Amino acid sequence: MSNGKIVIVDDEKIVTSAFKMLLQVEGFGDVHDFNNPLDAIEYIKNEKPDLIVSDFMMPEMNGLEFLREAKTHYPETSMILLTGYADKENAIKAINEIGLYKYIEKPWDNDDLIMNIRNGIERSHLLENLRNKISELDLANKKLEEYSSNLEKLVQERTKDLSVANAKLSGIITYCADGILIINSKGEIEQVNPAVENLTGLDEKSLIKKKFQEIAFVNSKDLNSSFDNKNGNILGLGEDKSEILLRDCNIINSLSGENIPVEVSFALISDDNKSNVKYVGVIRNITEQKETEKLRDDFIATLTHDMRTPLLAAIQALKFFIEGEIGELNEKQRVILTTMLQSNEDLLGLVNALLEVYRFESGKLTLCKTIFSIKTLVQQCYEELKPLASGKSLEFNLNFDFGDEAEDYEIEADRAELKRVITNLCGNALNYTNANGTINVLVKVQNNDLIFSVADNGNGIPKSDIPNLFKRFSQGTSVKRSTGTGLGLYLSRQIVEAHGGKIWVESKVNKGSEFTFLLTNVVKVKDEVING
Repeated sequence: MSNGKIVIVDDEKIVTSAFKMLLQVEGFGDVHDFNNPLDAIEYIKNEKPDLIVSDFMMPEMNGLEFLREAKTHYPETSMILLTGYADKENAIKAINEIGLYKYIEKPWDNDDLIMNIRNGIERSHLLENLRNKISELDLANKKLEEYSSNLEKLVQERTKDLSVANAKLSGIITYCADGILIINSKGEIEQVNPAVENLTGLDEKSLIKKKFQEIAFVNSKDLNSSFDNKNGNILGLGEDKSEILLRDCNIINSLSGENIPVEVSFALISDDNKSNVKYVGVIRNITEQKETEKLRDDFIATLTHDMRTPLLAAIQALKFFIEGEIGELNEKQRVILTTMLQSNEDLLGLVNALLEVYRFESGKLTLCKTIFSIKTLVQQCYEELKPLASGKSLEFNLNFDFGDEAEDYEIEADRAELKRVITNLCGNALNYTNANGTINVLVKVQNNDLIFSVADNGNGIPKSDIPNLFKRFSQGTSVKRSTGTGLGLYLSRQIVEAHGGKIWVESKVNKGSEFTFLLTNVVKVKDEVING
């Protein structure tokens, strides 16, 4: 059934009846016929037709007047005027004035009439859809105008906020006591604040385009090793961390010649596609901090040095008592005095460790190198620690790998300090290995190099704790803390590095740890140096 509401108006009932029957035969089911145009007007006030067909000559209102009235209600509805031949001119005039869709002369051809009716209904639908789209477009335009107005207002507000923020940021950078600078991916300085100019003694114009590590931090070993001189990028940034801190750096002021100690914090900044990589650096003058640390270290060194004398006296006095020099002791007295002796010796060990730290960090330690037997030194340490292993039912193994038929080698080093390192590494393994565990000590000589390692199957060390092991006062791990001073591994590192060597650790949780140090070009055979 064809879609569309059709209204037929003609003063002759026979015409409207025939018309309606024809349309129903053609499949038009929604057809309404009227013999009085005034009745038709009342109907279309409440019902919207898709097509109106009207006769021209009617008594109370002619077809032109009726269609003009209908047009005021539904301008998109297609309208067809039925005329006789004599009314042809009036029909053409109506098309021009009212905007009628068609006029059809009587008598009409049924096929032509049905085709015009179908086309007229389709035209009405198209015009209605067009009007709806225009309405939607008008509404969208109004919303767009409103959005544009709000957007412009919002942009103005944001621009004002950004201006205020930039002014604040500019003030912070300008008056910040710390130096702030930006370098590009080539390692060249692009921007500095006045604090950097004050530190370097150079103005911004002189610093721009200069290599950062060559101009400002010429004395910083850490900084030079952190820069990729070929590509200009800072090594490590952007890979697994967003910032790095460089300690113990120095700036030489070009005006005063003063060597200024600083700490530098670098952070990576880049755009979304990471094509424009830059780095922002914050430089902090730590001169006062260094002076404070020196005063503190000097105080600790003086205090611990002065404590040695009364401690030694107390230890010696306790030994006299325990050895029976003053009289025989009963068992209870001996236990108490032995405990006191052990506590005083532990305290003396702490005092000596603090003094050693001070000597290393102040540069006052001078290695006393001699030539001595590797095997003798290691075996002496092994024998001293063996009772501790037996007490915990540990398997404590010592192996030498000299790589040839040599029974022994000699080494040129500070014997006392090297013994401290070996004893500390082995002692830690004994402390952190559970009962019935295994500790393997390996001494290897290769190409004039001494490689010493201690491996255990203890609890192991979490990966996050390894970077802190060789720092001052690092006591154990986050899993288990030590009751010691936290200076043993720190001093071991200082001693090994003072000999020009390296020390490191490899460890897995619940698998065990292996501590190793390497001393290069120090091994001799009997009085003859290998390879010259």
